[in-house]
Order: sequence, then C-alpha cells, then structure tokens
Amino acid sequence: MKTIKTIAAGARTSSAGAVFVAIFLAGCSALPSPPSRPVHYDFGPGAMAPVPADRRAPLPPLALADVEAPGLTEGSTAVLYRLAYADARQLRPYTQARWSQPPAQLVQQRLRDQLGQRRAVLTLESGAAQARAGGKLPTVLRVDLEEFSQVFTSAAESAGLVRLRATLAEPAQAGERLLGQRVFIVQRPAASADAAGGTRALAEATDQVAQELAQWLEQLGR
Repeated sequence: MKTIKTIAAGARTSSAGAVFVAIFLAGCSALPSPPSRPVHYDFGPGAMAPVPADRRAPLPPLALADVEAPGLTEGSTAVLYRLAYADARQLRPYTQARWSQPPAQLVQQRLRDQLGQRRAVLTLESGAAQARAGGKLPTVLRVDLEEFSQVFTSAAESAGLVRLRATLAEPAQAGERLLGQRVFIVQRPAASADAAGGTRALAEATDQVAQELAQWLEQLGR
C-alpha cells in the first residue's frame, strides 16, 4: 500500500510539473518578441583593387567643403522614399532600414573617391594650412545635396533620385570669386520596390553624379 501511495504521489507531482511547464511556455509565447534591428546600408566597398595609373597630367588640387543637405534632418540616417502617385511632397522613412552614415557623408566620400583619381582632394582646413605654408589657396568646391530619395511612380516601380547643386569658387582677398555653378540630376531605376532596391539605385545614381561632376570640373579647366 505504501508503494502504491508513493507512486500515486509521484504521478500527481509529475502532472503538476507538466501543468507548470505548459503554463510557463504559454506565458513565454504571450510575451512580445524583441523588435528586429534595422538593416544598415552603404554604397558598397568601393574599389577593391588599385586603380590603374592615369597617364594624363594631374589636375590642380581641389578643396572639397563638407557636403550640405539642407532638406534633410541633420545627422539622420533614415532611408527616405516618396510616393509620387499619392503625394510626392511627403518624405517617408523606411522603418527597418538605415544608412550607415548620414547621406551627405556618404555622398561626400564618393565625390572624394572620384575626384581624387586625378588630383589631390583637400578639406577646407588642409587647404588653408597649405596656403599658410606658402602655397596657393586651392579652388573650392561646395556641394548641396538637394534630393536623395527613392521615388515610387507606382507601387511596383521606383527609382533612386539624386539632385545636387555644385558651386565652384576661387579664393580671393575679398572673399571668393564664382567660377561656375551647376545642378546635377540623376535617376537610376530600382531593381526591387523596397529599401534594398532603393539604396542600390541611390548608390548607382551617386556614382553617376560624381562622374558627371568630375567631367564638368575638367571642362572648366579645374
């Protein structure tokens, strides 16, 4: 009889334990799952092998000012898009996508990479230091990033749109002398209607803008 009672007590204990585990698991499943982390994008690794030496004569040094983005929130890394078929005036952020750096910094690095293939690209501070050391102040390039977004013309079709305003000036005793100004606008189609497609299209559009900007500077003899 004692053995039977012991077995029965053990069975009740096991049953109670099973109920407790079931309740615990049910409680865990009811808990909210942690939010997924946003995916971070950049413009890719850039050149992965040394660029062949350009046999043409090098161009004069250029001081590249920090790229300004007056239409974007300072320091924001949001990936932005517009629904042109609904309300093109509204910029919308992807909730689960971010740039690795603010877009102005990504664009500035791409411009520096492209322009630096045939010339020394300086900051304004290093250009001023060069002048103090007895050199001539380099020509200054200022860039305003006016648009940097994925624009949807329909729910399934979109393009990366980059628009920037470039101003070239020559330092003078009375300030700066304007040498030229131009607005560059490039659109590249997105392969997919999502953040992955939009960020790739924006990277490609930025590369094209950088090439067009370099050609424009050469046309100006700078």
